[in-house]
Amino acid sequence: MADDMNPEKLLIKVCGMKDAGNRRQLEELPVDLFGFIFYPPSPRHAGDLSRTALQELADTLKMKAGVFVNESTGRISAISRLAGLTHIQLHGNETVAECRELSDMGLSVIKAFRIGYDFDFHSTRGYEGHCSYFLFDTQAEVAGGSGKKFNWEMLENYTGDTPFFLSGGIGPGDAGLICRFSHPRLAGLDLNSGFEDAPGLKNPEKLKYFLEQIQQNHSKSENH
Repeated sequence: MADDMNPEKLLIKVCGMKDAGNRRQLEELPVDLFGFIFYPPSPRHAGDLSRTALQELADTLKMKAGVFVNESTGRISAISRLAGLTHIQLHGNETVAECRELSDMGLSVIKAFRIGYDFDFHSTRGYEGHCSYFLFDTQAEVAGGSGKKFNWEMLENYTGDTPFFLSGGIGPGDAGLICRFSHPRLAGLDLNSGFEDAPGLKNPEKLKYFLEQIQQNHSKSENH
């Protein structure tokens, strides 16, 4: 892998937010995107909130990503307008055409790929130019996150142009590991269950500690 990453420039996405009060607790942290999951089987499903509660949850000046799994573009568009979404994360078997359609609506598309030991990175090529970001997560039996890491060394095989979020099992103790990882297209981190007290309820202190550790590790590397 190429250049050393600069953690100061990494985008931080905190996904699976479901409670407006909890979201407000995180507002002062260096979080760039809040993620809301619109997938009924998920314990972090925000789609069953009332219209008022959803709008309160999404009442932030920070960027907002809606996570969908094999959902129609019409419904995605309607929810994005209601919640003021800036990004759409597609975590199912969505086609290049669907990504292009959503991108043409002015939405930034994040296409998720689940990485197993035999993942073929050539499968991402058709999505180039139609997605703002890719997201590489751990392969699981069901759609959505697994809370487990995949072998990040596999990303040496990714040579595309689209920047990506690193996802899958990242927790408070992983700052050093992340700071030792580098890839020229690494754009951000996707944080979720590793920072929770309960599904959809993030622990502000765990997040604060992790982000401080990222910064401290970066400062140490600069001084050597």
